[in-house]
Amino acid sequence: MPQVKAYGAQSAEAPIAPLTIERRSVGASDVSIDILYCGICHSDIHFVRNEWHNANYPAVPGHEIVGRVTAIGDSVSKHKVGDLVGIGCLVDSCRVCAPCQEGEEQFCEKGGTGTYMGIEKQTGQPTNGGYSKAIVVDQDFVLRVPSKLKPEEAAPLLCAGITTYSPLRHWKVGPGQKVGVVGLGGLGHMGVKFARALGAHVVLFTTSKSKVEDAKRVGAHEVVVSSDREQMKAHANSFHFILSTVAASHDLNPYVNLLRRNATLCLVGAPEHPNKPASEFSLIGGRRSVAGSPIGGIAETQEMLDFCAEHNIAPDIEMIAMPDVNKAYERVLKSDVRYRFVIDMATL
Repeated sequence: MPQVKAYGAQSAEAPIAPLTIERRSVGASDVSIDILYCGICHSDIHFVRNEWHNANYPAVPGHEIVGRVTAIGDSVSKHKVGDLVGIGCLVDSCRVCAPCQEGEEQFCEKGGTGTYMGIEKQTGQPTNGGYSKAIVVDQDFVLRVPSKLKPEEAAPLLCAGITTYSPLRHWKVGPGQKVGVVGLGGLGHMGVKFARALGAHVVLFTTSKSKVEDAKRVGAHEVVVSSDREQMKAHANSFHFILSTVAASHDLNPYVNLLRRNATLCLVGAPEHPNKPASEFSLIGGRRSVAGSPIGGIAETQEMLDFCAEHNIAPDIEMIAMPDVNKAYERVLKSDVRYRFVIDMATL
């Protein structure tokens, strides 16, 4: 099997460092991709530090991948050499269960194959992510990147983009609705942009007064400092939908109390420790719901990319060189990025 240069961690305590990994040879339905850019997701940090207790080492993260097709298998019809393409969080699924048949591979009943933290069907080996020079993926899990999108800006859409787009579409966010987004980070700023483009009145919740003006810049109509009880009280019982993007453990009750009757608070952040759950009485009193949502399926992810191209939506990114990834991780943990790091893989 071909060997490629990569960056990964040898243990939960080790820094990200250079290493060499193997990629499978191109099979009949496979697409080989030279990676141009890879976004840094908070999940990458959880993975390499084994905070979700499911890491395999060496751990090569990265599931916000954009690159060029360099080779295709004999049966490939969806992509051709030279295409600009993307890879998100999934590289395979069972294809036969009800969710897969309905285009929701993220809910595969047999467990989808993650771009990392997965096991390749073809080789039986652990999957390795996009902090590498190249990757080989089945054509059905390769996405077309529209020409209107800059490739470096498209990369974070493959996780941060679809993670926020999918619940907004599922709960039918649109004109005439008041929608909240909790947290202005890599996910949150995309949630604001999508909700605004879908026609909703968007309110951003933040604990940081310093982010008020930036939240308005990315599209929020209003900004609420969530530690201010009076500001929170002023919005009680008024939201049709709230999207919480926070990756740190927090109390759900203040946000549940902002929901209208029959409204939903949806969680997309994945904290290391559980959130404080919502009071049953708050839920019962307004027939409110607390829900969760992961990424979207392949078809919905393509829809999201096309939506971004149509509406001129792109993440706010900061480009870094591959050797600076450990510094970038520390900055992510300090929320010191506006709002997504993207690695220029030419620097590997």
